[in-house]
Amino acid sequence: MKPTGHAQPADGDPGQVAPGPATADGQDQGRDKGRDQGRDAGRDQGRDNTQDLGQAGTAAALAWGTTGQPVPPGLTAVPLGLPGTLTEAMLPADPMDLLRAWMDDVVKAGLPEPTAMVLATVSADQWPRARMVLLKGFDSAGFVFYTNRTSRKGSDLAEVPRACLLFPWHALHRQVIVEGGVTPLSTDESEPYFHSRPRGSQLGAWASRQSTVLASRAELDDRYEELERRWPEGTEVPMPDFWGGYRVRPETIEFWQGQPSRLHDRFRYTVAAQGWTVNRLAP
Repeated sequence: MKPTGHAQPADGDPGQVAPGPATADGQDQGRDKGRDQGRDAGRDQGRDNTQDLGQAGTAAALAWGTTGQPVPPGLTAVPLGLPGTLTEAMLPADPMDLLRAWMDDVVKAGLPEPTAMVLATVSADQWPRARMVLLKGFDSAGFVFYTNRTSRKGSDLAEVPRACLLFPWHALHRQVIVEGGVTPLSTDESEPYFHSRPRGSQLGAWASRQSTVLASRAELDDRYEELERRWPEGTEVPMPDFWGGYRVRPETIEFWQGQPSRLHDRFRYTVAAQGWTVNRLAP
């Protein structure tokens, strides 16, 4: 999940804040002027892109033009599923359908690590912790990722089997937040993915005693080289018994679509006895 935000504009690009006098008022005026120019340039560029790209390009152009940001290179020809706004009429009954559409948009946009997500856990003594992991699958049953079960996140989930996931798709002005209980996958469920990984990653799972203190980098490298000799090229690397998958069973899923003036569109799905309920939230 190397999340990326907006690229910094180069000198002379729309949205660049012109330097003002070295006073607070001057700085404010400079920032206000830069924002106004950025909004105007974003709308103008969005209109130009719409004319150039036709119907398919309208979605991308509008998505960026209405947020006051210039259309980034490489995104101008990408039709977004739900451009610029998110309304009740756009919401499917099943939030997984909307997530698939948004995930497709991220992939089409060519953003790095489209499945990267923040995994937040809490320990038994109430310490919150977060880190980036990669989503490896999702369906009606939940969201799946894999890790070392003796790591801090593995320990947290053993103590408090609940988690929050955050997909930070900054470049599209979108984010998705998932909250729910967590269950470990069985060995039979975890092994197919483990054996699909590159051989180096399989050896790395054995070499890294994740979250423990290392005396030096050499300690990790020496352990890896020892494992290479233990399982030479052409032999199967078994899955460690301390490694495997987890499934987050969603209880709530929130979709956030950025809007100007921070008046964002937010909708939260909550699991119900049958299906899902959905509510609009204040930004």
